[in-house]
Amino acid sequence: MSDQPRRTRKPAKPYRRPKKDPVRILAFEALRAVDERDAYANLVLPPLLRKARENGDFEARDAALATELVYGTLRRQGTYDAVVAACVDRPLREVDPPVLDVLSLGAHQLLGTRIPTHAAVSATVELARVVLGDGRAKFVNAVLRKIAQDDLAGWLERVAPPYDQDPEDHLAVVHSHPRWVVSALWDSLGGGRAGIEELLRADNDRPEVTLVARPGRATPAELLDEEAAEPGRWSPYAVRLTEGGEPGAITAVAEGRAGVQDEGSQLVALALANAPVEGRDRMWLDGCAGPGGKAALLGALAAERGALLLASEKQPHRAGLVAKALHGNPGPYQVIAADGTRPPWRPGSFDRVLVDVPCTGLGALRRRPEARWRRRPEDLDGFAPLQRGLLRTALESVRPGGVVGYATCSPHLAETRAVVADLLKQFPDADLIDARPLLPGVPDLGEGPDVQLWPHLHGTDAMYLALIRRTG
Repeated sequence: MSDQPRRTRKPAKPYRRPKKDPVRILAFEALRAVDERDAYANLVLPPLLRKARENGDFEARDAALATELVYGTLRRQGTYDAVVAACVDRPLREVDPPVLDVLSLGAHQLLGTRIPTHAAVSATVELARVVLGDGRAKFVNAVLRKIAQDDLAGWLERVAPPYDQDPEDHLAVVHSHPRWVVSALWDSLGGGRAGIEELLRADNDRPEVTLVARPGRATPAELLDEEAAEPGRWSPYAVRLTEGGEPGAITAVAEGRAGVQDEGSQLVALALANAPVEGRDRMWLDGCAGPGGKAALLGALAAERGALLLASEKQPHRAGLVAKALHGNPGPYQVIAADGTRPPWRPGSFDRVLVDVPCTGLGALRRRPEARWRRRPEDLDGFAPLQRGLLRTALESVRPGGVVGYATCSPHLAETRAVVADLLKQFPDADLIDARPLLPGVPDLGEGPDVQLWPHLHGTDAMYLALIRRTG
């Protein structure tokens, strides 16, 4: 028998239940909804936050952190994927999506916020224990500790290819955009490296909330009484909420006399309304009216001149949103559910026509950051026939001497100038008119006659507008 003393085992540590963090659990739920259901964060997040507040789980600062975690993670998803890929021993496609969402949340806290390293790692591992289980939480812990060994600049040096070897791929990783989107934006913007980097950075900035005071129903002065409210930069009806907030809590917004509307969208409606027409000016058409922001502004402007607005939207539920936006308009209007490519109205019925056509939405990546990862180059082919069909109907619907506004929330040349050029070939009695003088005070509008707005130059979504007059 051995004389060695018997070693006593240390008593096992009692199992500790994971701490539930309502903020990070909510952020994870929002990311899963975006991933699993192709939902949009700006639609998913508000009801989740509202429910959390009603349950007493959240204070204002909690809601702000949850919002930052969701939007920050989505905006920098491409960058964080590259960093995570360098820290795991398998292709990212083999990492379960819920695990990847937790890792992305942790990467954003480590690389994109001021949350201390220890707190970011420990809080994310606790989240993983709650939503993934203890086993996969160990994997999350190991990966996050690798990520924590360097800051964002250091990681970009490691995972982004050098600019001089592959400019587009470098920009795609550094600024978290798909390569094809970088290429398309660069083609439309033109110029060198500085301009495209400024644009991509602006796409990753949190946009301000912009309100519109609908003429005849509310005034900008009324909205400027709100806390942290400032006048818009370009639209006389715009007011910016520089610190965010809940627009629905503002009386004028709750009553429908004002609304949330990007300033670029306001400028498109104003330019069409102010374009010179020959002869009468009594019948206006919004041919793609959903969800109703431009229609509400056009309706108010039409009412001031005694004109009638017809707002047409193909999808019945979106037509309902248009009707809600126009409710209370001081002048005559009508809302119908109709296919804009097969309209029920007669040709030449209108003096002014706006078609803000369905598109890839590459101009609104600040507001819908997840859209950049969903869109594919082949989507352009799917939109092309509809965009051309809607512009064709618009040109047929306006009378000689009247004006058509063709608008998209995309700067992609295939959705903007290419569509307009194709239709002008089919309508020899239609001419482009210079839209730039109809956006007074707005700089950097290019050579014209069409207009492309940019987030980094104008603080708006990247709205495109071409104004076309029928001459024959």
